[in-house]
Amino acid sequence: MTLWEYPAFAFFGLLVGTYGTLVGLGGGFIIVPVLLLVYQASPQDTVGTSLAVVFLNAASGTVSYIRQKRVDFRSGTKFALATVPGALIGTYLSTYLTSRLFSLAFGLLMVAASAFLIWKPEARRSPDAMAQLTPRNGVVTRRLVDEGGNVFVYTFNERGGIVLSFFVGFLSSILGIGGGIIHVPALIHIFSFPAHVATATSQFILVVSTGVGATSHLTLGQVMIPQALSMGVGVVAGAQLGAALSRRVRGAWIVRLLAVALLLAGGRLLWEAVVA
Repeated sequence: MTLWEYPAFAFFGLLVGTYGTLVGLGGGFIIVPVLLLVYQASPQDTVGTSLAVVFLNAASGTVSYIRQKRVDFRSGTKFALATVPGALIGTYLSTYLTSRLFSLAFGLLMVAASAFLIWKPEARRSPDAMAQLTPRNGVVTRRLVDEGGNVFVYTFNERGGIVLSFFVGFLSSILGIGGGIIHVPALIHIFSFPAHVATATSQFILVVSTGVGATSHLTLGQVMIPQALSMGVGVVAGAQLGAALSRRVRGAWIVRLLAVALLLAGGRLLWEAVVA
């Protein structure tokens, strides 16, 4: 790295931390395209470096969300543990990805997630559908009260969330995205989490899944340490800012912001993979 790249990566990390924490992601969906398209890093080094930065971002953001009392610890802990085996498998399979295949897979995932969120930014269930969710077969009800006195009550299938989390851990480690790109939309639309609780709980889950993935990639020599540390300085500060901004932004707008970012980055990667 040249001397000017250190502050540049730190500033980039600040932006990633702010935006990523605001929408409940670690920021890997921003870091990966930049390292691939701008820095011309290999898919393996891109994934490992992204996961290391996402881990620092998630840890910082989680501290703020814990203060806000918006983390569902009971479900989040189970979901986080379920990501571990998937993350370990994804780490070793990532060594077989070519640059074009990686860009194609990552771009398709981002565009698909964006289209779904633009079509349906908020989860709505009819009273009849909610009435069918009774406390059996893994269905549970949670009630959270945050520091501002806002009450969140939601019912969902916890077993389904655990199964989903295994695959999130796999994709997290193989694509370097942290997994929030899947977890947040799923928690909101499939499991009926309120948007603010989904983003906060996702950050908590990311601490575990990205910690495992980053450590695995580090042992394989697939983390660009100077770049990761420089971005890490920025994301730690940015995560605090993003968590603070989340108090002032409506849940539906958080989802829309996420959709726009996914569409732009995913479209750029597909262009590189198919046309370039």
